[in-house]
Amino acid sequence: MTLSSVLTTKDKIGYGLGDMASALVWQTATLFLAYFYTDVFGLPAAIMGTMFLLVRVIDAFIDPCIGALVDRTQTRHGRFRPWLLWFAIPFGVSCMLTFYVPPLSPTLKIVYACATYSLLSLVYSAINVPYCAMPGALTLNPRERHSLQSWRFGLSFIGGLIVTVIALPLVEWLGEGDAQKGYFFAMGLMGLLGVALFYCCFFMTRERYAPGNDNSASLLKDLKLLAANSQWRIIFVFNILLLTAVVTRGSATMYYVKYVMLRPDLVFAFIVSGMIANLSGALLSERLLGKFDRVRAYQWTIISFVALAAIIFFIPPDAVWLIFTINIVFSFIQNLTTPLQWTMFSDVVDHEEHRSGRRLDGLVFSTALFAIKFGLALGGAVVGWVLGMVDYLPNQTAQSAVVLTTINALFTLIPCALFLCMALLLCFYRLSSRRVADIAEALARKRKTREETPSLNPAVQE
Repeated sequence: MTLSSVLTTKDKIGYGLGDMASALVWQTATLFLAYFYTDVFGLPAAIMGTMFLLVRVIDAFIDPCIGALVDRTQTRHGRFRPWLLWFAIPFGVSCMLTFYVPPLSPTLKIVYACATYSLLSLVYSAINVPYCAMPGALTLNPRERHSLQSWRFGLSFIGGLIVTVIALPLVEWLGEGDAQKGYFFAMGLMGLLGVALFYCCFFMTRERYAPGNDNSASLLKDLKLLAANSQWRIIFVFNILLLTAVVTRGSATMYYVKYVMLRPDLVFAFIVSGMIANLSGALLSERLLGKFDRVRAYQWTIISFVALAAIIFFIPPDAVWLIFTINIVFSFIQNLTTPLQWTMFSDVVDHEEHRSGRRLDGLVFSTALFAIKFGLALGGAVVGWVLGMVDYLPNQTAQSAVVLTTINALFTLIPCALFLCMALLLCFYRLSSRRVADIAEALARKRKTREETPSLNPAVQE
């Protein structure tokens, strides 16, 4: 049985606009938030790192609750799209508040930073758990989902590119020399644009498939069911490692260019060139990797870009164009795998439905965001803690040799070690392209012959 294609270009663009909206905050948080807190807001690096960890870890435990609510949502617009409508405006407002520097005492400023950072993270979950879980309701075809994710991340990187290109010039222009005021107004505009894009995503997509889950099941029972799924456990740990590596490297980027390369004038060009490579990799992912087994392709791709990143550590900082070139190639190859990362969560949803009869889109993707937030917390905390340990001095051009070596390692070797752990973990992941296609066809046959069963068969086997 061959699964038919149902998605139009409008569906793919509409879905991708949702992640473009998220990228306006995600890219800002990855590239600028650590720097904003230490060099603009005025938080000590160690406190910033601890706040990243504590706020993200606490907030991440809310994600499964949101996922459970999503799985139990029933409206005329579907299960997932209404959440975009409800939380688009709070998303924009929380973005603006996070980048406001209040005229308070140092202690109260820490409290304010924790409160607004928590709010941003919470709203991000409320809109992104259902958004990320949407592909299973848009199409049943695994290859089409890969294509959908390529569009998603292509447009996401365009959103990130927008942030990268205009954020700092906007800060300077709107702030008129006052960085605090500049960040506030610039991020306010980003938040407003994000609201508009989420509304576009809502109106341009349509949920075609809805499972007949028994909503009387408790969150605890669903979590136990998911915990028994070995493939979910692997992909969950995999994503914590991935996000920790990506955020560590991303947060260290500005420090690396400014202090190691001693070229603060090239921060903009360095980040933009990497973003363009990211965009190209995401858009070409399905074309270049779709014909291969996704697991093996992911492993070999990881190994190739790890080798490139490690080389940068040993390159003299004044070899600017060589560093630029290798970083561009690294960014392109790494982001060939980004659509695969999220397609794997859809595969786990199908696998769970196949093994237990229960479809848990919201819960599975909430655990994906849990992993993202935990990785974001660890990545941000690692940068803050490590810089604090080596006595990093903000805005001091002449840093010690230890600080410079540490920043170089944060940008290269430390993320590489985490990436290699991911490649090893994939050796135990069984949802190959062929296996996923077989599961999808079995589920399609089941839907065609009868309504989905709402009851759970406890005798299923892993």
